[in-house]
Amino acid sequence: MTTEPAADVPMEAEIGGDGKLSRGAVAWSIFEGGRDPYVILMTIYIFMPYVSATMVGDPVRGQGLIAQFQQYAGWIVMATAPFLGASVDKLGPRKGWLALVVTGMVPLIASLWLAKPDLSGLSIIATMSIAMLVNVLFAYSEVLHNSLLVRAAGLGAAHKASGLALSLGNAASVVALAFTAWAFALPGKVAWSFVPAAPLFGLNPATHEPERVVAILSAIALVLGSIPLFLFTPDAPRSGVSIPRAFADGAKDLWGMLKTVGRYRDAVIYLGSRMLFVDGMNGVLFFSGVLAAGVMKWGPLELLTQGIVLSIVAVFGGFVGRWLDERVGPKNALKIEIFMTMLSLGAILGMRPDRILYLWAYDPSAHAPLWNGPVFTTLPNLVFLLLGFTNAIFITGQYASARTALTRLTPPSQTGAFFGVFALSGVATAWLAPTLVNFGTGVTKTQQGGFATIILLLGLGLAGLFFVRGGGRGETSSD
Repeated sequence: MTTEPAADVPMEAEIGGDGKLSRGAVAWSIFEGGRDPYVILMTIYIFMPYVSATMVGDPVRGQGLIAQFQQYAGWIVMATAPFLGASVDKLGPRKGWLALVVTGMVPLIASLWLAKPDLSGLSIIATMSIAMLVNVLFAYSEVLHNSLLVRAAGLGAAHKASGLALSLGNAASVVALAFTAWAFALPGKVAWSFVPAAPLFGLNPATHEPERVVAILSAIALVLGSIPLFLFTPDAPRSGVSIPRAFADGAKDLWGMLKTVGRYRDAVIYLGSRMLFVDGMNGVLFFSGVLAAGVMKWGPLELLTQGIVLSIVAVFGGFVGRWLDERVGPKNALKIEIFMTMLSLGAILGMRPDRILYLWAYDPSAHAPLWNGPVFTTLPNLVFLLLGFTNAIFITGQYASARTALTRLTPPSQTGAFFGVFALSGVATAWLAPTLVNFGTGVTKTQQGGFATIILLLGLGLAGLFFVRGGGRGETSSD
């Protein structure tokens, strides 16, 4: 850490501040609102399902290919992001580094517009390679962005800025999904007066331009979300430490942090379990759109609607997580949240357009539509959507409970080291879920077989929690 404040940042802002959100803190939060649409539009609901179902043309092979390149991205992040995180405070100013990352992300994201269905623009391998690089840079942007939080908001308002960032991220994602549905997916499919008669900007559905345009939208959102941060968020002062020295010292600190945490058995077991179940949860989010497109044959409109609905439902997950934490303690809350996610995934794997929960055959031609609308007009589609509610609620709740559980298992004097490893554990196994999905898809030759491996990952993480002592309601570590 640096020992003297920046000339343009009051000392009280660094130490505590007055607890109010400054202009710099709000600008810091806006950045997350600009970054999150990439995750929602590109990786989960629109672009990757398009790559799998249309560019590859075989949903099973497409899922395996996406998992393979996500696995590569996870390996790179695992090998590099922890050192960046441990070294960032020693590098001094980091807005320049973040600008470099964003400058790399924007043209790469926008270039995916050229991923045409006939492969005349980008090949499948080129498309996936670009997406892999963006995912790595996205991880770096998270590290650098998070490192600016206290300087932007002060300790007294850091929680407010963090909460605002999460809210803006969710809000921006819902707006991006809703705009994409209104402007590109619904036109020509419904006769609603408030919907354009044809996709805006003359986009041609025959060449899947409405799906590909989300690359342009995501790039624009990132640029717009970045501008306030670079203009108004305070940066760290110069440290006078060279880049090689900063990374060398960061590696030493990282090793020291790991040794410190290693002295606490229950926290170590907990963090090891979390490495498994959080990667499983992330795998559910990443591959859910690809599964829906391939198995349920959902198109962009169904996926966009699913994204909007689940993003809204996920808000309740935070309340559910907090309620469970209070009633049964955060460790038991995690057990419930992981188990419910496993149960929901098991049910999802039994869904088909002509089958419900493994057992009940369903002939869409023999049943009247459930409603006169453009999406989810059959019972299997509606059940599939409702099962997603469970994932949205309990995965969101898990993220909240996981943080709370760690505070009950760590000595107050070592909180910084433990949360450093907590952040590290979120990237150390980022390759594991994609690897298992790739393996399961290849072995079973089905998307369901690949997705089923995530249940195994969640189960192993759940099992580990039974060996953790403490973490109950009202408990704190006394070590």
